[in-house]
Amino acid sequence: MDGGSSSSSSSSSGGNFKLYEKLELQEFPDKFVVKSVEAPDQGFVIARRDGTIEPLDGDSSSASPSKTSTIYGVVGTIRLLAGNYLLVITSRIEVGNYLGFPVYRVTSMKFLSCNEVLKLSTAQEKKDEAYFMALLKTVQSTPGLYFSYETDLTLNFQRRRKLIEGWMAKPLWKQADPRFVWNKNLLDELIEFKLDGFIIPLLQGSFQTTQLKLKDLPVALTIFSRRCTRRLGTRMWRRGANLEGDVANFIETEQLAEFEGFKSSLLQIRGSIPLLWEQIVDLSYKPQLKIIDHEQTSNVVERHFHDLFQRYGETIAVDLTDKHGDEGELSKAFANETQNLPNVRYVPFDFHHICGNSNFENLKVLYEQLSELLENQGYFLVDAEGNILEDQKGIVRSNCIDCLDRTNVTQSYLAQKCLDAQLQRMGVLDSTESISVFDEEYQKFRTLWAEHGDEISLEYAGTYALKGDLVRYGKQTFGGMIRDGMSALSRYYLNNFQDGIRQDAADLISGHYTVRRDGSVRQMESFSYLPVASALLIGGLTLTSFTLQQAGRNAHQFMSSVLWAGMTAGLAAVVKANGRQFCSRPRLCRLV
Repeated sequence: MDGGSSSSSSSSSGGNFKLYEKLELQEFPDKFVVKSVEAPDQGFVIARRDGTIEPLDGDSSSASPSKTSTIYGVVGTIRLLAGNYLLVITSRIEVGNYLGFPVYRVTSMKFLSCNEVLKLSTAQEKKDEAYFMALLKTVQSTPGLYFSYETDLTLNFQRRRKLIEGWMAKPLWKQADPRFVWNKNLLDELIEFKLDGFIIPLLQGSFQTTQLKLKDLPVALTIFSRRCTRRLGTRMWRRGANLEGDVANFIETEQLAEFEGFKSSLLQIRGSIPLLWEQIVDLSYKPQLKIIDHEQTSNVVERHFHDLFQRYGETIAVDLTDKHGDEGELSKAFANETQNLPNVRYVPFDFHHICGNSNFENLKVLYEQLSELLENQGYFLVDAEGNILEDQKGIVRSNCIDCLDRTNVTQSYLAQKCLDAQLQRMGVLDSTESISVFDEEYQKFRTLWAEHGDEISLEYAGTYALKGDLVRYGKQTFGGMIRDGMSALSRYYLNNFQDGIRQDAADLISGHYTVRRDGSVRQMESFSYLPVASALLIGGLTLTSFTLQQAGRNAHQFMSSVLWAGMTAGLAAVVKANGRQFCSRPRLCRLV
């Protein structure tokens, strides 16, 4: 589809590649046809029987389609046991712009089934396919997916400015950093048929933007986070690192300030502690952390930080975990592994001990420790003529256990300190001023970071972030305590009873699990005893309550109450002792 590529490129200024923005989906009894509205001769056909793809060749059919609808992008295809499934964007919303290019968030997606050969499959294959299709429904509701038709969003501002000439004229999927392409595993067939004008690199993360007015001067502020797909998954089922050094919940966050042609960015990263460790759900509120003893541990940590050095420069590793209990053991092991690593500065900071639940300003203790290092790292700054005035020469890597709540509070604090320096350098603020003295604008900044934290948390934990009030208001409020309590309960429920399926969906869509027709799906078989145990517990409690009401009438009823109460307590003890067997577990992949 080289013709499609050149057509896409020529429709944008400066030689930059541009995707087809509005597409038409035509449904026929035997096929789906996807074509560009602006270039109707460009598109492709996918057979409903088995998902075979062919580029559009002139007039695709003399018959009229049974249904025609507008779609806003093709996410890709995935082959299961029977046929192919095409994922398309059915609605999207424009959320702002990044460096002048419109940015959209996906608001709904739909899988089109091309699996008519399923009726020829065995009973076991049909059963397995039904489970895979259930996972695809989970994938359809994936939150926080962003894209642009006109530019690749996976590269941060500083990296973009260092690209070789002509890079932006390449198809977007060739420009993209594969770490951050959420649908990378779904693009193979579209790439094979050279459908470049239809290949959208989707990014999962958060995009927040606002306009500040400081002393009547307009400043555009954007927070853009990019989630790495190498160890994609849910809060409890993806912890720590794999043997390659990739960590769970690794996110690159860019804060971009723009003023009168000047552009300045600050990068921070977060990611799970890069050791081999796990925290398997077992119905307890806080499952035990377990460090996995492995001969490759030191190599894993070294690989992780070497990769960071290659990409970002020297790393300040800020460890926000508790320094006692399970977290303390994990923190101690992390500190020991980083002692002799070059280009890494390990900084422990017991957030809960120093800041508690309400002392946001106590983060100044951490900032004072880091201030000289942060000044040396700097930030990226380009003037109105495009000249690079400053480079960011290193990175702060923050972590807690989840890399969500404490991490977001800390990153927002460091980002505010850097923003002050950036605004002073661009001439918006005087050398002694801070954004914090402008109440209304400071609240916009805080809200931006709080909403960013909520979105990142929804993607990993399934709930809003905790400690959001510390970011929004600098202190805990009563309403925030109630919200945190509800989010904590929701996390408990999701982690124990829903995240196994969410993890399977992530493994399937990211290619961590590959569907094969060789019997390898036998490991999918699993059984949850929770419904049976719940029914027995509820029944036991009901019978205990009923017999207690009758107990005053005779001794026999009283003994029945004691018996039922004892049986119920015994069952509860069995459930607690075997908690892992009652939780939702992933079926497709091993943990590491």
